[in-house]
Amino acid sequence: MKTHDMGTFFEERAEAGARTVTHLSRPFDIAPQDGTTYDVEQLASLVRGAAGWLAAAGVGPGDRVAIAKDNHWDIDLLACAAIRVGALPSLIPNHLPAETQQLMLERLTPSLLVTTAGTLDAAWSTHTDLTALAERILTIDGTARGALSLDSVRGHEPPPPHRRHEDEPLIVVPTSGTTGVPKLVLHSTNTIIRRLASFEAHRWPVIVAKPDDTVATASSFTHGRTFCWTAVTYSLAPQSVVVVADHDVDTAEELFRAHPPTVLEGLPATYIQWLPMSARDDNPFTDVRLYVGTYDAVHPTTVRTYLGASTRWGALWAQGWGQTELGPLTFRFFTRRSVAKTAERHPTTRNQGRPIPLKTRLRVVDPETFAPVRPSTPGLIMAKTAACCLGYIGEQHRWEEKADGSWFNTGDIGTRTWLGNVVFVDREVDHIPAMSCVELEDVIDDRILQVLECVVLGTPGRRPLPVVVTGDGSLDKTAWEAAVRDLPELDEPLVFTWDQVPRTGTGKVRRLKLRECLADLSATYGTGRWT
Repeated sequence: MKTHDMGTFFEERAEAGARTVTHLSRPFDIAPQDGTTYDVEQLASLVRGAAGWLAAAGVGPGDRVAIAKDNHWDIDLLACAAIRVGALPSLIPNHLPAETQQLMLERLTPSLLVTTAGTLDAAWSTHTDLTALAERILTIDGTARGALSLDSVRGHEPPPPHRRHEDEPLIVVPTSGTTGVPKLVLHSTNTIIRRLASFEAHRWPVIVAKPDDTVATASSFTHGRTFCWTAVTYSLAPQSVVVVADHDVDTAEELFRAHPPTVLEGLPATYIQWLPMSARDDNPFTDVRLYVGTYDAVHPTTVRTYLGASTRWGALWAQGWGQTELGPLTFRFFTRRSVAKTAERHPTTRNQGRPIPLKTRLRVVDPETFAPVRPSTPGLIMAKTAACCLGYIGEQHRWEEKADGSWFNTGDIGTRTWLGNVVFVDREVDHIPAMSCVELEDVIDDRILQVLECVVLGTPGRRPLPVVVTGDGSLDKTAWEAAVRDLPELDEPLVFTWDQVPRTGTGKVRRLKLRECLADLSATYGTGRWT
């Protein structure tokens, strides 16, 4: 894959003869009348048209364009349109509270906010006026006071594509926000396309999309991963692409029955929610040869179930560990054999594999002295990669706190094995001395089928508190006692349903927010200094 200009990416792919057909779970919000099937030329036309809308709304080179709308892949198409006119797109998760969106927009100071009337109304209902935070507002789903409507800017020819240097700012993407307000991460073409997408789009055997593949994704489309995924997938030109905008089981199953995936990428939380679908004999994953896990590690039970759902010989689960600021840092492949259930307590999916060859260097250091520690000793993980982002919009001081020369502090606690593999222990802010919360969570999930998710919270002066998520908010006490009998002493579990636990747009549990919702849990062992 050559270094593409993402503003004209789909035009380039159409001119190169790409024949990929895209199937959507619902029409794009920016083109509700155009159905759910697109070829590459139609995607190019949509991006070109959207560039005309932005130009008509007064956007030009150097302007910042904030995009805050319901989750769908047209978020990335709008980003491409903004890039085409020379602007800097910034993706704002629409699930966030209005006051959080307000703070992010204040840091961004955009020339244009592309949003929906529903988003503005929801903000006004909480006495938050998002229209005051951008020079102009463009609503894509109707009219709103003080805003341009999509109908008022349709039909305008876009200006010629604006070209930028590879090291100039290209896009702003948010972090997940598990520890507070998402940071606005600034990437260039060099960092997110040339260093990340180009590497992933090489014709590696087995692990990339092939011409006869059906590649499916269910993601948070404000995340930098999906922008990178867009460049990678359409460069590889599989037979078809399936985009699941709404992740509920019924919607996904209907789409997958019509277009059975052979490569599937999803959020960890989405994989968990789809477990009932994967357990059926006639499940829609029988032809999947490659599952891709990103954003966060996945429980061994989940990996085991999906690999078992496929009837393909040699089905693989590719797991990456990384961060929005850095891209993937390590990778590992799981097979049916490697995740087979054993009596061992240590779950296999916390071993994240080795650093990406020729791309990433990692070292583990003491959190206080920053001196390197011996293998198998927990410490802060530092990373060095040419894909490292340019900084944080509006919070450069936080970036400088985490940067140590050419090394970046991930804020994660982990160990290196003698063979160089990375074993993830905890986020520094969540870490309990001499144990791993995520290990306990994996073990509990593996031992109790009723448990969808478990979060262990540590607070000085009290036993670790397990927060357990089940389908109906109940938990079998006998099964619980049997599951934790050989684990460190834990407090009595709190049991919730899925929707009762605060989550990010990528489905991760917002642990600090969860602490705020529970009494006497505000104190942590970790400093949170590098979150």
